[in-house]
Amino acid sequence: MIRVKSILATLALAVSAAFAFSPAAIAQGTKAVVIDRVQIFTQSQAGQDIRTKIQAIEATMQTELKPLADTLTADGASLRTKSEGKSEQAVRADAALMAEIQAYSRKANDFERKRQIAAQELALTERKALVDFNNALIPVLQQVIAETSANIILDKSQVVYVDDATDVTQSAITKLNASTPSVQVVRQALPAQPAQQ
Repeated sequence: MIRVKSILATLALAVSAAFAFSPAAIAQGTKAVVIDRVQIFTQSQAGQDIRTKIQAIEATMQTELKPLADTLTADGASLRTKSEGKSEQAVRADAALMAEIQAYSRKANDFERKRQIAAQELALTERKALVDFNNALIPVLQQVIAETSANIILDKSQVVYVDDATDVTQSAITKLNASTPSVQVVRQALPAQPAQQ
């Protein structure tokens, strides 16, 4: 019951604060400009550079996994051929075949572990690249604010209507291309896991 009262009290405070600061009072003296962050990323040289480098890192990861994937495919086909027409009991009775199946299972588990690590490392690499991209974008946005005398930048996806004079996306792209045409993207590695006991 106390939790419900505290939630209601918080809600009442939030509603009363909304009335205390009317939109007209907040908007006085405020100049906002709008950017399209997706467009900045997709059309800027730095964003395109990041995408190209991420794709190259992903291709390298796939190349690294391919030999094990090919081995699994071949081993799986071989095991299907060897166990074809045999009952489950007959397969279990064949010690050599069971040893191959267990070895295949270990290889499959190892492949899945390596695939998951590669996916996590790619996600880390993408996140790091986006952080670096955003860090390069901040000074550009500060320039835009200074040039337009704005004190708020909104993302276009959060705005219902924007006139062309308020949208400074192209200016931001031009400035970012001039200041940061590329971003260093380095494959990130997962921290080393302690050995399991």
